[in-house]
Amino acid sequence: MARYFNVDLPPIAITRRDSERLSRLAAAATDSFPQTSEFLAREVERAHLIEDFECLPGLVGMNSEIEYRDDISGQVRRVKLVYPEESAPDSATVSVLTPVGAALIGLSVSQSIEFQTPSGGWRSLTVLKVRNG
Repeated sequence: MARYFNVDLPPIAITRRDSERLSRLAAAATDSFPQTSEFLAREVERAHLIEDFECLPGLVGMNSEIEYRDDISGQVRRVKLVYPEESAPDSATVSVLTPVGAALIGLSVSQSIEFQTPSGGWRSLTVLKVRNG
């Protein structure tokens, strides 16, 4: 497991195609969203790269529909992980360029991740279900 901020991070996997686009996105967002873009870049960097996530059911990739639990509040949410331009505030989408989106990318069902938000707080999420395609 990788460690950041003295927190063990679960192993993750991302497709090569998503990895390339996410790396460019993180680099382009450095000025606008410095902490989240750094978090996303670290996640992409530590990910195991795969050719096609469809052969791995239960893996969170771009456009996956995810059910996850906030381990602190106990709240369960269902969202679709999207690129920033596809996100809408009043929809069930979450941008990969948000702390939650960057945390979810590459996780698998039953994996949890703890991370620090830009405001300094801590979040912990557990993936409950993933639907791809």
